Amino acid sequence: MLLFLYNFLWTLSLIIVLPLLSLSGNLRLTERLGLDLPANSSRKKRVWIHALSVGEVISAIPLVRALKARYPSRSVVFTVKTSQGMEVAVKELGNIVDALVPMPVDLWWSNSRIFHFVCPSVLILVEGDIWPGLLSHLKKRNVKVLLVNGRISPRTSRAYRRFSFFVRPMLDKIEMFLMQSAVDRERLIKAGVSPEKVENTGNIKFDRVWRPMEIEERDHWVRLLNMRPEDTVWVAGSTHEGEEELILETYKRLKGYFPRLFLIIAPRRIERAGDIYNMSVGMGLDAVTRSSLAVSEEGRPHDVVLLDTIGELERIYGLAHISFVGGSMVPVGGHNLLEPASFGCPVLFGEYTHNFMLMSQWLSESGGGLRITDREDLFLKMKTLLSDRELSARMGIKAKEFVLDNSGSMDRVMAHIEGYIN
Repeated sequence: MLLFLYNFLWTLSLIIVLPLLSLSGNLRLTERLGLDLPANSSRKKRVWIHALSVGEVISAIPLVRALKARYPSRSVVFTVKTSQGMEVAVKELGNIVDALVPMPVDLWWSNSRIFHFVCPSVLILVEGDIWPGLLSHLKKRNVKVLLVNGRISPRTSRAYRRFSFFVRPMLDKIEMFLMQSAVDRERLIKAGVSPEKVENTGNIKFDRVWRPMEIEERDHWVRLLNMRPEDTVWVAGSTHEGEEELILETYKRLKGYFPRLFLIIAPRRIERAGDIYNMSVGMGLDAVTRSSLAVSEEGRPHDVVLLDTIGELERIYGLAHISFVGGSMVPVGGHNLLEPASFGCPVLFGEYTHNFMLMSQWLSESGGGLRITDREDLFLKMKTLLSDRELSARMGIKAKEFVLDNSGSMDRVMAHIEGYIN
C-alpha cells in the first residue's frame, strides 16, 4: 500500500511539472526519465554501481578500480544522480567502466528502463541515495542490493527512527550494509536493521591512490593562477554560504601581517562564485575567477582566486600551505578532509563535521588537523600556523601519516562483496 501511494504521488507530481519542464526547455528531461537509455542487446549480467554526486563518486573510485582489477572480465555500469557528479565520473572513471549513465528519477517506468538497460547481477550503492521504488523493483527480480561505505548522520538517524514505518520496509530490501564506522553501524541498527546485516568496514576514501604534487605540476598551477612562487597559499575548499564572508574577513586581517598570503576559495556550488567575487571586491580585495584567468592576457597576480570550475579542487589542495574544508562552520556537516591531508597540508575545519565525525576527530587527535570554533579562533590559529613554519610542517606530516595509516578498508569491503560479484 505504501509503495502504491509512493508511486502515485511521483506520477501525479510528474503530470503537474512535466508541461513546465517541457516549456522551459530542460535538456536533462529525457535522461531524468530514462527515455534516452540505449538498448542492451547482449543481456549479459552486469555489476551496477551507483553514486549520488561528487563526494560519492570520489568514494567510488577505489571501489571501481578494485573490482575491475579483481574481475577484469565483469562488465560494470556506473550511474550518477547529479550533473556535477557526472562530470567527475566521466573524468575519473570514463575509461574504466563499461557504461556511464545518469540515474533517472524513482518512477516505476524509469526504474524498468534502467533495469533492462543495466541487466544487473547486483546493485552497489555508494554511501547512500536509497530509493524505495528502485529497491522494490530489484527485490521483485531477485537482484541483491549492497550499501558500501555507508554513513548515517545524526539528522538522518533521527528521521529513520521517526518514520520507521516507512523506512524499515525500505531498508529490509538491502542485503548488506558496509558502514564507515562503528557509530554509523549502531545508528543503523537503532533504525531497525538486523545487526547481522550491518558491518563496520571503515572508510574506503582512505584507499584512494594519492598522487603527490610534483614540481612540474606545481609550476603549471602557479603560472595558470598568476601566483608568485614566493606566495603562501591558503585554500578554502567546498565552502558554503556564510563561510566565505568569514574567510574573506579573516584573510583581509591576515594580509596585514603576511603580505604574500594568497587565497583560493572553492565554493561547493560553483554557481555562487559570482556572488563571492562581488563580496570580495566589496571588501576591497583584488579578486578574480578561475574561468576568467583561462582567457586573461594580463598575467598579473591577484589576492583571491575563486574556483568556478569542476574537478580542479583536489589538485589545487596540493598548492596549499594551509587548508580549510568547508561545510563545517555552518550546520552542513562538513566535507572530505582527506584530500588536503593527503598532500601533507594542515587541515582546519569547523565544529559541524557530523558527516565526517570520526574522521575529523581522529585527524585532530593525530595532530594533522585543527577544529575552529568561531571567527576569532580562525584568525588566531591561521596566524599561529603562518608565523610558525616548523609547526605547520609538523602538522602537515602528521596529516599525511593519518591518511596512510588508515588505509585497508577496501580489502574488508571486497571480502564481503566478492560472493555477490561471483
